[in-house]
Order: sequence, then structure tokens, then C-alpha cells
Amino acid sequence: MRSMIRSSFKAAATAMAIAALSFTTFAQLDGIAKGRAKDMLDAVAKEVKKKYYDENLKGIDLDARVKAAKERINDAQSLAQAFGIIGQVFLDFDDSHTIFFPPARAIKFEYGWQVEMIGDKCVLTAVRPGSDAAKKGLKTGDEVLSINGFKPNRNELWKMVYFYYNISPRAEMSLVVKSPSGETRQVVSKTKTEKLTRFINLGNSIDWNEYYRTISDESRVYEHRWVSNSGLVIWKMPTFSFDPNKVNDYFDSHVKGNHSLILDLRGNGGGYVVTMEKMVANLFESDLKIADLKRREDSDDDDDVMESESRGSDAYTGKLVILIDSGSGSASEILARFVQLKKRGTIIGDTSAGAVMQAIPTSFTMGVNTVIAYGARITNADVILEDGKSLEKVGVTPDIVVIPEPADLAYERDPVLSRAAKELGFEITPEQAGGFFPVVWNDGKKGNVTYKAQ
Repeated sequence: MRSMIRSSFKAAATAMAIAALSFTTFAQLDGIAKGRAKDMLDAVAKEVKKKYYDENLKGIDLDARVKAAKERINDAQSLAQAFGIIGQVFLDFDDSHTIFFPPARAIKFEYGWQVEMIGDKCVLTAVRPGSDAAKKGLKTGDEVLSINGFKPNRNELWKMVYFYYNISPRAEMSLVVKSPSGETRQVVSKTKTEKLTRFINLGNSIDWNEYYRTISDESRVYEHRWVSNSGLVIWKMPTFSFDPNKVNDYFDSHVKGNHSLILDLRGNGGGYVVTMEKMVANLFESDLKIADLKRREDSDDDDDVMESESRGSDAYTGKLVILIDSGSGSASEILARFVQLKKRGTIIGDTSAGAVMQAIPTSFTMGVNTVIAYGARITNADVILEDGKSLEKVGVTPDIVVIPEPADLAYERDPVLSRAAKELGFEITPEQAGGFFPVVWNDGKKGNVTYKAQ
């Protein structure tokens, strides 16, 4: 499989993950553990210096940063602190795709809620039924004013998710929320935990991108879903991290024969480059260059473009609307912007994540009898579209901006999808649209949802 585009730590992170070598109360680190942490830092830094797309490392003196980090590790009191120190070294690159993944850990945990930036507000987009969070009164549509004392915003929310899911999971979480009616309250909910094997040997071939998506979203069911009627098909695509050979099958099975397509990429953080290229191949009748890849001068990768080989007459030629939001990252953003630049369709929703680089997953192991696996994702190319610009830190601005209110989530309304249908000549109320793709948890029941076109 070719290099991957970021399948982001969803800002709308679900509440299941594999936690640290111990939970919030970590044993005091001994010299051996600190030495291992330093070895991890050295190994990742070495690969970054060798593979990062900018051989000048954005002007960062990485050796000096590593040296300073090792000194801080000497004073660390827990694994969480040590991993946080390592993680910060690479967060300082201010690069959406360059990040350290600590070892898979011994506790699976579930916070019971999911958040996302909607416009400039952080909002609960799902609360798991029966969770302590639900019992304590957290509700979908509540605006989140703070998480453990920190105010979330578009630039920092994904880092908070990274910290609480990968670096330092918590036995309980304190949220200050505001209901759609304006009531403000503090809710402290307990985290559901399950002990796992102490160490997990993930092997060198692990797809870290998909692995960390899996552990972050394990409690939610993420799958491709379709609704169709009267020539309109709505495709809810949760990720590009799936077999690219299935793309043609999906178009043939679900899209072919319809004259209007709404491709819902909201919350889709990206995935495989080749899958995105296959999507382009099914939306355009000619072969096209999608983007140039800006690499380091000494790169041994001769693949300097993203491009698609069209299906020709088998490509879908009907009307197209793509939905995006703050959770639409990387491959989603490239596809949406490419369609926008080519005037192939209309983009509706909220500004996307602005997390658009190409990265390669890198796995590491240490130990003999007990193997500890950890990893990193390292940016190996910037992605430049035909307008000569990168989307990193910028995102895609929709042609039609539609931002739901917290009350829309609370009452299961989807004004974005409703507006998209109207753009294509269909009448679907926000209430109808809100029922098409309900949250499905891993023990939930699914059913087909249809509507009658007006």
C-alpha cells in the first residue's frame, strides 16, 4: 500500500482506546524505564531527520530539542509524563501528520462521549447510552466549554484528544457544558475500563494509521452507508482507509444509475492516497493529475504526483455535492478541493480540518523476551494542488457554508444534508436528514433508512 494521508485523531474522538502501561496512577519510573523512553525518542528522531519532507526540519534544531527532552525525562515521575515529553518534541513541528505513538497499553477505556468543533464551538456529537457520562446528564448537543479545565478550539482540540487518548488517559473526565437552552453545568464522569494483556506485539507491518483510528473509535460502528431514492444517492463515507479495489464496486453497486450524488465526508479524517485517487477516477471521465508532492531534495521516492486513471465511460457523470466539516481531514480535503477547483461539484458544510500532508507510518520495537512496539507518523511530502497552494493549516472553504446549531444535534436535525438535497432539487427536511445516519455503537442495531422525495 502506498504512503497514507492522515486518518486523523478525530476531534470527534469516540471513547474507546487502549490506554497506557498502567492507568492514571503510574508507577514511579526507574532508570531502566527512563532509558527506554530515551531510546524511543532517539529512534523516532533519527527517522524524522531521515524522512521528513523538509530536510531543514523547518529550521528546528532537533538534536537540541532531543537533548533537552532527555533532561526532562530524567525528572519524569510517570510513563505518561515521559511519553508526553517525547510527543511534544514532534508536536512542536506544528505539522498535522508528524506525531509519536507511544506503546500500545494495558487498559481499554471508554469515556462515553464524542466531541467535534462545529463552527467555533466544541459540541458533544454523541453520548453513549448507558455510560456514566449519560447517567451524569451529558447530552448530544451540549456545547463543551472546557475539558479538565482547558478550553477547546479548532487548533488545539486534536492535541487534547491525542493527550487524553494516547498519552495520559484519565479515570474520570470533568467537562463544563452548556445546554442548547443556555444552562451551564459541570459534569464529572467516570471512565469505563477493561484490563488487557500487558504488552501487545504489533509487529513491523502494522498500519499505525488505521490502528490508532481503531483504538480511538472502537466503541462506534464506522462503515460505509447509503440512502437512495428517486435518482439521489447519499453516501456516508467514514474513511479512505479501506481496500481501494472496493471503490469501483461501491460506485457500481450503489451510485450507478442515479443522477445525483451527495458524498458525505463529514468526520472523515482521510486514509489511503490510492483510495482517494480511485474516487477521483470514478468522478471524472479523463485521466488527471490531482496534486504535486513537494519532497526533500534527497528523497529516493520518485513518485512526485497524485494522479488518477479514469474509468472513462464507466465514471459517474451525474450531479455531485460533497459535505465537509472540521473533522474532514487530509484525503477528504484533497478530494473536496480538487472537485471544487475543477468545478465538478458543490462543496457544502463547514471549513475542513486543514490537515493535509502526506505521511508514512513507521513502526519500532524494543526488547527480546517482551517486545514493546511503538510508532510514529512522519510527513514525507507537502501536497500542492493545481492552484499552487497547500491546504495545510488552511482547509477547504465550502462553496455554501452551513453550520448546525447545538440544538440541531440535540434534536437530531441535519440542516447540512437538507441543504445539499435542496441544491440537487430534492426536498428533505432537517428532521428527515437527521435520521439517515444515526450513531451506531458496537452493540447497537442497524436498519435501513429511506425517505420519499417530494
